[in-house]
Amino acid sequence: MFAPSRGRALCYLRRGGFRGGAREVARSRSGGGERQQGSAPQVPPPGPARRTLKEWSLLVSPFGQLRTRLPCHLALRPLDPLTYPDGDRVLVAVSGVEGGAPDLAGLQVRYDEALKEVTILSDTIDPRVSVEVNAPLKFDLNIKSSGSGCVKIQNIECDNCKIETEQGTSILQSIKSQKVHVQTKGGEVICLGTVYGNIDIHASDKSTVTADKLQGSSVNIFTEDGLLKARYLYTESSLLSSAAGDISLGSVHGNITLESKTGNITVDSSSGCLKASTHQGAIDVYVSQLGKVELKSHKGSILIKVASSLQAHLQLSGKEVDMDSEVHVQEMTEAHKDDCVTITGLMNQASKHEKWIKADAPKGTISFRSQNWFQSLKLQD
Repeated sequence: MFAPSRGRALCYLRRGGFRGGAREVARSRSGGGERQQGSAPQVPPPGPARRTLKEWSLLVSPFGQLRTRLPCHLALRPLDPLTYPDGDRVLVAVSGVEGGAPDLAGLQVRYDEALKEVTILSDTIDPRVSVEVNAPLKFDLNIKSSGSGCVKIQNIECDNCKIETEQGTSILQSIKSQKVHVQTKGGEVICLGTVYGNIDIHASDKSTVTADKLQGSSVNIFTEDGLLKARYLYTESSLLSSAAGDISLGSVHGNITLESKTGNITVDSSSGCLKASTHQGAIDVYVSQLGKVELKSHKGSILIKVASSLQAHLQLSGKEVDMDSEVHVQEMTEAHKDDCVTITGLMNQASKHEKWIKADAPKGTISFRSQNWFQSLKLQD
């Protein structure tokens, strides 16, 4: 559960659904609508009390698409399978602040049977209202929010999930999709639970991207001046890039490329191939299981921590190289050139054909340390 911060509104959804057996039902209410027993919202709406203003129940195909274009907050979750076992409804509710009288005349809620597409569109709706949607589990999503409107998507499985925001927050919770595309011009992107699929996130300005667990064959994240942080990353091939923000990762698995111009790069545990580079920032990496590791900081320093039993071919080049005495390096050589020192060697009886660790910090210090798995877990916590 996320509490609102910096004045950010939080999207929320009600459990269950809305009643109505007609093809399309829309009705206004003067007070809060009826709820089924046990259908209280997981997250209470922030600020003043809200009331339901209008509801729709659309009879749809269980396989289709939801397309929205709204300047207000949108929250979406799947239908209750017990109430709607056929998955043939899209339920829409608009709520507003108690005592307010927003104009909903410009709001369009429609279902195109030929396209199998539900559209929720408005350019003029009051940005203070919230739109809540319950859709079939497999519905594709094409969501666009303008202004400060935020988007929250929960527990959806689909082929395509596309979200675009301007200043609003995007919250993705437990999403499984073949393609996940998120783009924001100034809002935050928050991934809760596991977000699974080919993931592509573009966050401009000072946007922050934070994630619990990202999993898929491809994960690409690009930020400009905001923090990029993920606790777990499981991928075949990934590129994470930030122009000025820091990149902070927990446990990563797969072929990972990390790039930053002025930010720092931290990886709590790497298992696989890792390539990290920064122009002015520092690099701090723990290597638990080795693929090929290549680290470069043009003006900063590099700290490398390795499992004590790791077998690797080492090549460390920096203005200064500091080797932990507990690291066992055979055939170690030291060379000096252009105010830099380069140390090569074989760790734990590795052969010259073993996988390698290369680090280059021409203006900084390379520190090489031995660290066990339990120490790594403690640091991650």
